[in-house]
Amino acid sequence: MVKIEARLEASGTVRLKRPGTALASLKPPRTNWKRFDATTEADIARHAAWDDSQAQEDAAAWARRVRKRVGLSQSEFARRIGVPVATVRNWEQGKRSPHGAARALLRVLDRIPKAVIAALAA
Repeated sequence: MVKIEARLEASGTVRLKRPGTALASLKPPRTNWKRFDATTEADIARHAAWDDSQAQEDAAAWARRVRKRVGLSQSEFARRIGVPVATVRNWEQGKRSPHGAARALLRVLDRIPKAVIAALAA
């Protein structure tokens, strides 16, 4: 993790000091207020639906990546973590997302797969 020091000036400019570099200036982003004001509820709903579908695809890819990183088939992976194989399939196809304890287990598997598999085998 990199620590970045920043200072907001009265003009609205953000001054950054990155480790090992000189000060850098960033102007605040410009907002297109006409476009903002023209945004409809339908636009917002469409964007929210797209965001949700992207999140579901990302969760599916993540679940698939974790299983493949461990090097197990869907059925073996499901057996080892104690869930039905249909659950793993649903995660990987984006029909469902892992929640609660299952999500926590996948996070740990993603970070230290060998230790978790060894602990589950015991």
